[in-house]
Amino acid sequence: MLLEIVLGFVLVVIVASIIAYTAQAYNQIIKLEKDVDKAWSNIDVLLQQRSDELPKLIDTVEQYMDHEKETILDTVRERYQKTEQAENPNEQAEADSMLQGALGDLFAVAEDYPELKANENFQDLQDRISSIEEQIADRREYYNQAATNYNTLIEQLPYVFLANMMSKTQKDLYEAPDGSTEDIDINEQFGE
Repeated sequence: MLLEIVLGFVLVVIVASIIAYTAQAYNQIIKLEKDVDKAWSNIDVLLQQRSDELPKLIDTVEQYMDHEKETILDTVRERYQKTEQAENPNEQAEADSMLQGALGDLFAVAEDYPELKANENFQDLQDRISSIEEQIADRREYYNQAATNYNTLIEQLPYVFLANMMSKTQKDLYEAPDGSTEDIDINEQFGE
């Protein structure tokens, strides 16, 4: 009789330990998944801020530019729209890279317009957009770290079994678009 009580107690402890461990594993997966979602949301907030600032910048530039206005501003608008339509980190990274290139062209052409360069509103917008771009880069790094932590966890034993039962899949990472990591020919940039 005592042996049955001890075996029953041991069985209860084992079952309770398995349940507790499973709950802890489940909570860890959910926590890391929420970290990834939060990181993505933080990027969205900054993208919205940039989205609010770009039309103001374009309006300011339109007041000063003449012949370059159509091509450069149309390019900025088009690439800005692509960032709005991106549905995953890789599409977002590619669209952002194209937008950054267009903004770089816009800021370079602005150098030819002393009144525009001296315009306080233009300078403020340029500074804010540059600051937002730096923050987006930082948040992408945080997103990639959160996604990597999550992806690693759901591939490890014993989490992989629970993740599969929960239908959890890998999160995409931000990756630099093709060509964005190549060396830049400075002479070509300045027409030499």
